[in-house]
Amino acid sequence: MRLILAPMEGVMDHDMRDLLTGINSFDLCVTEFVRVTDTLLPNRVFYRTCPELLQGAKTTNGTPVRLQLLGSHPEYMARNAQRAVKLGSPGIDINFGCPSKTVNKNRGGAILLREPDQLYTIVKAVRDALPPEVPVTAKIRLGYEDKSLFLDNARAIEQAGAAELAVHARTRAEGYRPPAHWEYIGKIRENLRIPVIANGEIWNHDDARRCRAESGCSDLMVGRPSLVTPNITTMIREAVSPMHWHGVLQLIRQLSDRDRINGKWQYLPSRIKQWLNYLRKAYPQAQNLFERVRAVREAEPILAVLESDLASATTAKQ
Repeated sequence: MRLILAPMEGVMDHDMRDLLTGINSFDLCVTEFVRVTDTLLPNRVFYRTCPELLQGAKTTNGTPVRLQLLGSHPEYMARNAQRAVKLGSPGIDINFGCPSKTVNKNRGGAILLREPDQLYTIVKAVRDALPPEVPVTAKIRLGYEDKSLFLDNARAIEQAGAAELAVHARTRAEGYRPPAHWEYIGKIRENLRIPVIANGEIWNHDDARRCRAESGCSDLMVGRPSLVTPNITTMIREAVSPMHWHGVLQLIRQLSDRDRINGKWQYLPSRIKQWLNYLRKAYPQAQNLFERVRAVREAEPILAVLESDLASATTAKQ
């Protein structure tokens, strides 16, 4: 079983990937998308989204990182894919699943699931532009408004030359509301020859077991669960419980240390609150901490609260 860390726009940046791969056994990470329009992007855009390109396209602990592109212009998707690979990306993933209204309004992400022919054209253009040994992969949802084209879309991507396909088991209209329709992924897997990766509502070992049984997929992709319970791969592989709150607080402090060094200090308050918003789904302590820092806008006061909680958690653990 491969476990892949999903791309999450505005959340799963380089620092978060590095933190999560440091405590998990992910087999691959996919970056946030690089938005492609009708231009060849400069190198700095790729390095900003994927600093790992400067270290062999791997996180600090050696987890491979694949760069993701999003766009609807086949020629420029292909040209930017060439540049990304030249800069060191070991493959190219194409985003056909983003549900963002802004992205969809500009004909990117999930809205293209209404056009199987366009999916084919984009994937084929990227595939033809790259050396055969460089994998081209894609991520889709089950559809835009409904699931009527879910097989047509999957087949179009396979026929265009994709090496594997990740499927989020909901439509764009369904957003992130439970349930995830793993049985549809099973139908896709039965009709494709390339590997299919299941994604959606995989929160623990039991979910992973049921997802694999219903979808028939051996490989899984997780996004939000990695933020809710940071030791997600151990939970899935070994059926253990979520990590202790003390360890979570240490991770949040590590993120703050990184933000101070990497010039993201001004964004730390919103980043911590964003993460706590996920964590409180599993940790009552996160809810408590979130309430105490919700109205705080400066990094230093939030860090002071965090350090106080970490000291208390350390004492309690002893």
